[in-house]
Amino acid sequence: MNPADVAQAVPVAHELSFFGLFWQAHFIVKLVMLGLLAASVWCWAIIIDKTLLYSRSKRAMDRFEDVFWSGQSLEELYRSLQSRPATGLAAVFVAAMREWKRSFEGSGRSFQSLPQRIDKVLDVTIQREVERLNSRLTVLASIGSAGPYIGLFGTVVGIMNSFTSIAASKNTSLAVVAPGIAEALFATAIGLFAAIPAVLAYNKLQSEVGKLQTRLEGFADEFSAILSRQIDERIGGHAGHHPANAA
Repeated sequence: MNPADVAQAVPVAHELSFFGLFWQAHFIVKLVMLGLLAASVWCWAIIIDKTLLYSRSKRAMDRFEDVFWSGQSLEELYRSLQSRPATGLAAVFVAAMREWKRSFEGSGRSFQSLPQRIDKVLDVTIQREVERLNSRLTVLASIGSAGPYIGLFGTVVGIMNSFTSIAASKNTSLAVVAPGIAEALFATAIGLFAAIPAVLAYNKLQSEVGKLQTRLEGFADEFSAILSRQIDERIGGHAGHHPANAA
């Protein structure tokens, strides 16, 4: 190999490096790559945030259930929770107790429709909590479905550049074609790099939301049954104005 061939080989190796492929890519391909990398960072931020959120929610639900089933007065538990923001099971409990107290402390005490009102409040609260848990998960679904196609768009542009280089140089050697093809495949790889974790994380996080929703609905059914029994006792003439305890 003569010195001219050696000198020519060095730039080619530089062009086929990751940074070389990016800097020498068409500006549209650069935008695609930067957009996909930003989407990947966004996905991982959501994944980490949601993983920590669901872990905190599970621990909070465990702590609340321990207190709720300990036999503590529901009135005392409500007073300790009503003055601070509540989420999860605590939010379901506070919403139902607030409706209970409004019905008994109001001027017109309508007990016949109270169970239906409590169930409605519980459903709305659960829906609100599930929406909070599901927030931004659609971003993962969107990136997971659109990422490969965005990368494919960069691939098409890169291959078009390759054909343009062939036409301009009238040379079909690999040295002319390889950089454009490599940048095209690099755009596809980045698209898959963003999409695959997004899809896997979306399925996993949706499963976690489903488990948390099941716990919320199960607690709501149990608490609604407790309040319904106490409503029946009130209608039957038993004394008292507040639910006594969870037992």
